[in-house]
Amino acid sequence: MRGALWPGSFDDHDRETRAFFEADVEPFAVLVAESDGRLVGFLELDFRKYAEGCESSPVPFIEGWYVEAALRRQGIGRALVEAAEAHARALGFAEIASDAEIMNTGSHDAHRALGFDEVERIVCFRRSLRVEK
Repeated sequence: MRGALWPGSFDDHDRETRAFFEADVEPFAVLVAESDGRLVGFLELDFRKYAEGCESSPVPFIEGWYVEAALRRQGIGRALVEAAEAHARALGFAEIASDAEIMNTGSHDAHRALGFDEVERIVCFRRSLRVEK
């Protein structure tokens, strides 16, 4: 499911997943959704020092949120977000944040349907500092 959400090489996902679970950082959460005994969705909740539009720090941050395409719009994604919110609330947090790729309008709509407010749009840039010969 991580590969479907973030296309890339399996080795990269495997390395990132191992680092996520081996990190000596608390509290984070990985929430999963099941249907008919199989995993159909997940939500990765981590904590960031800063999140756009937020007043507090650290901020519970939805790093990844995925539900199989055939099962979307059935409340699974909502249940995952509500569980993440309950977890964050139980830890004393007053807000939660997330983001989505600028072209991912389906994710924008899903966030809005759950009561998230859009706070900023950005375009990120990169430039190599390698000297070409």
